[in-house]
Amino acid sequence: MKKIVLFILIIITTISATGQNDIDVFLAAGIDDAQRFAKDYLAPGSNGLMHSMNANWFSSAEVKPLGGFEISVVANAALVNENHKVFNLNTANYNNVQFVEGSSSQLVSSVLGENNPAIFVQVEYDDPIFGTQTTEFELPEGIGSSNANILPTAFVQGAVGLSKGIELKARFVPKLETDDVTLSMYGAGLQLEVTDWLPASKVWPVALSVLVAYNHVDASYNLTESSGIEGENQRLENDTNTWLFQLIASTKLPIVNFYGGLGLINGTSDSDLLGNYRVTNGLLTTQTIVDPFSVSSNISSVRGTLGAKLKLGFFRLNAEYHLSEFDAFSVGINFGFR
Repeated sequence: MKKIVLFILIIITTISATGQNDIDVFLAAGIDDAQRFAKDYLAPGSNGLMHSMNANWFSSAEVKPLGGFEISVVANAALVNENHKVFNLNTANYNNVQFVEGSSSQLVSSVLGENNPAIFVQVEYDDPIFGTQTTEFELPEGIGSSNANILPTAFVQGAVGLSKGIELKARFVPKLETDDVTLSMYGAGLQLEVTDWLPASKVWPVALSVLVAYNHVDASYNLTESSGIEGENQRLENDTNTWLFQLIASTKLPIVNFYGGLGLINGTSDSDLLGNYRVTNGLLTTQTIVDPFSVSSNISSVRGTLGAKLKLGFFRLNAEYHLSEFDAFSVGINFGFR
């Protein structure tokens, strides 16, 4: 689970891929430039995570009867394509950043990619004593350097049938706490079967339902020990919220069933770089920056789903595939009774 947090925390990748003075220079060049780079660099990872965490909310359009329940262990993964691994860095949008080799724009690594070969930029900053100064540093790598092509999530999920064709769902990840990372993930959903509202519903070979589901992630990474910049209470905090609106259809067979649907995912991921950072300007002067910046990423994507479910008594196994901005797949092991 710690690895999932690293995917959505830009500063971790930046620190591990560049020298500590590189971070100093990027902040000294201007908060606006650092914020713009962080937003573009982080967005593919945040967006992929939002797609991954919305898989496997359902495995049938039939809801459970009153008192019926199911407990599931769900593993999801959003697929990372080549276009997710890069973004176009146009220096015209920056105040103090230029490519060393002279171009005005080029594709550079996002948090999901890698720069091969390495890409160097020149940053200009103002020194109170020596005037305008420049320095060079290498742009940070992403997780692509470790050949990671998926963004995983996993949940424990429960569902219980209520009256009048309503099923309540909930999912969570037990709170993770290490010396540096704190992470919690949870969600809730409501599924309503509409099959009985239709004429001659008893003879229909399929069930139909609608689903509304909400997911939330809180993540925090303590940067004080790993940061290359002196300061206090340095941390990166992430708050991610998504909504899923889904139409579902499934067969009504005793053992093997197929299901599918069409849905809409909306979500926002906010990351805040917080704390005090004493940035060195040249050799003799420093500047303290408090809570340097926040970046946000948003998605609004249509999603298609195809899946299959095997039922053997109280044991069920399902697998599904999603087509969207980030394709995703998921498997679930389910226990329960209707």
